[in-house]
Amino acid sequence: MITRAAPKAARSTSALAAYVLHRYDWSESSVILDLFTREQGRLAVAAKGAKRPHSQLRAVLLPFQRIQVSLGRVPKADAAGGESASDIHNLRGAEWGGGAAMLTGAALFSGFYLNELLMKLLARQDAHPQLFDAYAQTLPHLTAEDELSVQAALRAFELRLLREIGLLPDLSLVTLTRAEVSPDTGYALLPEAGVAPPRSDGDAAITGRTFVNLQAALEHGSLDALREACSAALPELRTALRGLLHYHLGSPVLRTRQVMLDVQALNQ
Repeated sequence: MITRAAPKAARSTSALAAYVLHRYDWSESSVILDLFTREQGRLAVAAKGAKRPHSQLRAVLLPFQRIQVSLGRVPKADAAGGESASDIHNLRGAEWGGGAAMLTGAALFSGFYLNELLMKLLARQDAHPQLFDAYAQTLPHLTAEDELSVQAALRAFELRLLREIGLLPDLSLVTLTRAEVSPDTGYALLPEAGVAPPRSDGDAAITGRTFVNLQAALEHGSLDALREACSAALPELRTALRGLLHYHLGSPVLRTRQVMLDVQALNQ
């Protein structure tokens, strides 16, 4: 994946709103964090001493918790984890930024699934503030007791992510002909062809009306409206978006999904 250079204005050490996507061991006492920040996008951050028993960072650098971080650059001699020194920031400070309680149970798997998508699809140092806000708004919905509400939240985030990085076609138009979709006609969302007539019974058919509603919600920017539009075709959207994501990721099964399937098999 191509890493874009950060603009000079993005090199400030002022506090950034962030979430921890993943962490890697660096030494006996330190870790490298993959942070999703609102102002600068994904960043690699060295948190020295974060693993020490009495470090205040242990209770702050947790996944799915909004935090405020201040950063500097890691000296070249200290660069680790296969990153160049210019790509790694040094964590100067971090504090809790407020928000909902930690995810647990099935919601935890859903949260790590979102994190894996962000890590694999977003370039480093490429800011997506609206996607950051969508992520923050989605996390509380993962704890809903209604499984359909959870699935609608996941599908809505997938759509926002794909649109944000330019991988989602205009859903109100047949991609090849640019003709408007017919409300009562079924269409497929194909990785290599966009919105198109279904090629076979294996393609998930979604009505043109649903596609129009999804496009309108995406353009409006309301995540609530997008979740409601997703609710009209949850099984079909899940199949279609899974195919689209796997096509662009080049992976048949995401790591998080495989772990979830393994756990479900053990519980049967």
